[in-house]
Amino acid sequence: MDKNRRMDRHRSAVFGDIHGNVAAIQAVLGDIGLYCPDTLICLGDLVGYAAHPNETIEVVRSLDIPVVMGNYDYGIGFERDDCGCAYKDKTEKANGELSVAWTSAAVTSENKKWLRTLRKEYRLEVSEVRIRFVHGSPRRINEYLFEDRDPASLARIARVADCDVLVFGHTHKPWSQKIGDVLFVNAGSVGKPKDGDSRACWVSIEIAADHSVTVDFHRVKYDLSSETTAIRAEAGLPDIYATDIETGGRPS
Repeated sequence: MDKNRRMDRHRSAVFGDIHGNVAAIQAVLGDIGLYCPDTLICLGDLVGYAAHPNETIEVVRSLDIPVVMGNYDYGIGFERDDCGCAYKDKTEKANGELSVAWTSAAVTSENKKWLRTLRKEYRLEVSEVRIRFVHGSPRRINEYLFEDRDPASLARIARVADCDVLVFGHTHKPWSQKIGDVLFVNAGSVGKPKDGDSRACWVSIEIAADHSVTVDFHRVKYDLSSETTAIRAEAGLPDIYATDIETGGRPS
């Protein structure tokens, strides 16, 4: 470890949207370990879609780190029978309902209890740089902040963000852009990317003593077939969720 670097820089490693993909989170944590972060933060959505929700929860629980509640965590933890997702058509909605039903039945009572304890947000201040971590947006747990959203809408969110760096997930598409006075950072997805890249994604945020911020996205290969095979072995999980993992969410 470079002690001089660690004295004048702070490194955060951020990941989220694992969605029951235990092979992906294990690979990501191995990659993060090589990065040697000062802070490790999870943006939530540990469950849903894939076949290893309990295993994923247990991996993240064992880290003893700040974990922000995702909309899927909320839905399963509080047994709402709804993941709070904005499905585009009837087929997506029907598949989503199957996923919620299967996941709710699979997750243990103890793990549901733990999901209910997750925090609404997490805040960190480094070298006078204020960082706010949420799942969807500062306004709603399930609000989608896409990179191509109306700039005026993103500017309104920036004005009420109450931070210098806003870090979020939920869309499963990584991006970073300065909007007004706020740097927006979408961490992408560990277990279910939707940007056409099947590799797991996490983001590093480095704050220097001069208040400068450096954002880097990291893509990690993992044993993808172990997760797709497990999904296809479960009668209650639609095959499309295996295909989504294989293609990085790229439409067929």
